[in-house]
Amino acid sequence: MSRLDETFEALGPDDKAMGLFLTDGFPNPDATVPLLHAIDRGGADFIELGMPFSDPLAEGRPIQRASAQALSHDVTLVDTLHTVEAFREDSDTPLLLMGYVNPVFKYGVDGFCRDAAKAGVDGLILPDLPPQESDALCDAAAAHGLDLVFLIAPNTSDDRIRVVDQRATGFVYAVSVTGLTGSDLAETPSVEEYLMHAEDLVDQNPLLVGFGIKTHDDAMELSRHTDGFIVGSALINHVAALWESPEQSVPDRLAEVEAFARHLKSGAPTPAPPPRPAQG
Repeated sequence: MSRLDETFEALGPDDKAMGLFLTDGFPNPDATVPLLHAIDRGGADFIELGMPFSDPLAEGRPIQRASAQALSHDVTLVDTLHTVEAFREDSDTPLLLMGYVNPVFKYGVDGFCRDAAKAGVDGLILPDLPPQESDALCDAAAAHGLDLVFLIAPNTSDDRIRVVDQRATGFVYAVSVTGLTGSDLAETPSVEEYLMHAEDLVDQNPLLVGFGIKTHDDAMELSRHTDGFIVGSALINHVAALWESPEQSVPDRLAEVEAFARHLKSGAPTPAPPPRPAQG
């Protein structure tokens, strides 16, 4: 049983798993590992570490900016594996790499899965990998003990949802809106209806929802029909505001990030981040 499977098994009947996303190398390479530990202490049940990429397809502006910032520091895929190794020295929390398939192909599919597993990665999320074209990666991931997560969206057909559920391991990622990360949640019954329908169709994996979740209330509302939720852009925005504020020390910033994670998980109060400086 994988670390991710054990995490879902350990949840109580009313618990919701929380996954938090952070881009490697953001806001700078030295900050990533301390930030991973901060969100770990804040209650993350699993962590998604973004592999910086120059041409994202599903990311809104916050994660696009975080990726561009990381690339400006020359962060590579090998650096991301080193980040995982450093995080693994002090944590057993499941960690998945999220990114795009071209860098994995360039690295070499089997070699990447081998090195990712050796570094301590538990799974992969590659939104631009169609399940019907995933044989090579599915085989390599399975050979090296990695889960492989696939995504569904409100416009995904029933047949494709079933295929995704059959192909996926770890969990199925339900995108809440047909938009980009960080999109506002539509205040219509359609999101709930879609998640209820997905809940009926996905029976081989846990179902988690992401995109657009900014608060604990958002998380609880959307995860009523799923096993948990994932937050990325809201965390990225919070970190960006903290690191652009010169008044706070790094330990204070990390404490606020930990409090923000705890708020998302349990609704505990969290201080508002400082206002972001005006761009000149």
